[in-house]
Amino acid sequence: MHEEEVLGKAYDARLMRRLITYLRPYRLHVALGIVLSVLVSASEAVRPLFTKIAVDDDIAKGDKHGLLITVLMFLGLLVVRGLVQYFSAYLTQWIGQHTIYDLRMQVFEHLQRLSLRFFDRTPIGRLITRVTNDIEVLNEMFSSGIVMVFTDIFTIAGILYFMFTMNWQLALVSLSVLPLLFYGTFLFRKKAREAYREVRLQVARINSFMQEHLTGMLVDQIFSRELRSYGRFTRINAAHRDANIKSIFYYAVFYPGVELLGALSVGLILWYSGMNLEAAGITLGTVMAFLQFNEMFWRPIRDLSEKYNILQTAMASSERIFQLLDDRSLLPVRPDARRLTTLSGRIEFRNVWFAYNDNAGASATPDWVLKDVSFVIEPGQTAALVGHTGAGKTSIISLLSRFYDIQKGSILIDGIDIRDIDPADLRRHIAVVLQDVFLFSGDIKGNITLGNEQISEDRMKAAARVVGASRFIERMSGAYDAEVKERGATLSVGQKQLLSFARALAISPKILVLDEATSSVDTETELMIQAAIKKLLHGRTSIVIAHRLSTVQNADMIIVMHKGEIRERGTHQSLLAHDGIYRTLYRLQYRDQELIPG
Repeated sequence: MHEEEVLGKAYDARLMRRLITYLRPYRLHVALGIVLSVLVSASEAVRPLFTKIAVDDDIAKGDKHGLLITVLMFLGLLVVRGLVQYFSAYLTQWIGQHTIYDLRMQVFEHLQRLSLRFFDRTPIGRLITRVTNDIEVLNEMFSSGIVMVFTDIFTIAGILYFMFTMNWQLALVSLSVLPLLFYGTFLFRKKAREAYREVRLQVARINSFMQEHLTGMLVDQIFSRELRSYGRFTRINAAHRDANIKSIFYYAVFYPGVELLGALSVGLILWYSGMNLEAAGITLGTVMAFLQFNEMFWRPIRDLSEKYNILQTAMASSERIFQLLDDRSLLPVRPDARRLTTLSGRIEFRNVWFAYNDNAGASATPDWVLKDVSFVIEPGQTAALVGHTGAGKTSIISLLSRFYDIQKGSILIDGIDIRDIDPADLRRHIAVVLQDVFLFSGDIKGNITLGNEQISEDRMKAAARVVGASRFIERMSGAYDAEVKERGATLSVGQKQLLSFARALAISPKILVLDEATSSVDTETELMIQAAIKKLLHGRTSIVIAHRLSTVQNADMIIVMHKGEIRERGTHQSLLAHDGIYRTLYRLQYRDQELIPG
């Protein structure tokens, strides 16, 4: 949570300039909003003048007709002010919502383009905080801060103008408490800033804890860890509560303090007026107008203090959002990247070295996951990758799809280095079926096509029939329109695996990758899938990763990985004939059966 602890400046001109750029598409709306805020401020500041005119000119002289005119004009002012204030409030909220929509879309688009290295090192809960809490804070600044602050400033300026124009001595008396206000505001800013930092830190901790434990709820329940997790969340939630109470305390002290200063100013106005009523030429209407001015003056002062708090939180949130947007953990895509219009499916790894910790620093020694890996898979061939856990099998799949870039060597598709190919275009020709299937909330059809409009309904259903998924789909209520809960919670592991097969085959890929794809299904389903795979691999280059050696016996080539290196390669029979790692793995799996020759 170290990143959350850095609050930054209360006001950063660089960040503010960058935030203002999001208002440029709506600059005409902002200009209109400022004009409306000036009109609201002017109508607010002029109101006490009607009180003075009514008391000194109409009531004092018994002019009933003049009093009626004054009241009607005042009523008209209030109606006009109400209409202007309505349009001003609506416009500022409109500006805020459209600006935040643009910013949130930019953040989400950026997250989609970031490489997997970024997600390997960044907690998901922190990213959720960026897209929700932090951006919502900026919404408050855009809708209630930048434009509305003009209303408060112009209101204060108008009040001061009329006060000093009406009676400058009484104006100085009523404003004599301002030094106390400035000192109190200084203390409030400092304490509120510290309290806000703590609140933001605790919010981030709650988000991270909730994301991790909701995702791992199955483990919590299997191992009866509910009470322990509940205890940890109790402590985190209590810290968040205490931080909020602490921040509320400062607000509870500051705002009554402002009210007290306002009351003190009222007392000074009455005292000075009573002592100098005749000498200073102060009329009853003037006193009443100043009492109204005083009440109106402190209201925007309180609002500006709130705007300062909004500004402070916005600076902290924008700093974190821009830090995310400035993250360059992107796969480099060359401007002249090649397009793969046709693909035969030849795969070549040429002296490939790869480590996940390539950003560990110049002096750090890379922890090589793959070491000088070289192999060729001809078009239409099936290659199997076997080996112990951590041997580097899945890393090969990630590199083939270019989720990561290698440090040494090259990976070629049809003789073209994949770094010269647009990653999106490359992945369009590769279908991957993983052991851990991820399904989106929605329906069956959407989880097979993934929104690809080029996949027709007939093609989608054909893919489901080939892998055998149609059997359970057509028994469901709604069939292909049946609802799928989050992560496929209502489906069995085997059903989710079958859907992932249908999803992969629906795009008709030239390269098919199966990463432990049948390890989570029962024997009957596995036999059905194997029969379907045998048909579908015809004419496609395929890579199969499996711990069950029975699933790779018919592969054209078996590559045995060990500690990031290729130790053996060949067919099933040739590798069994060689007394090596593959024979040892096979013996361990079938030690109760006499299936190994010799």
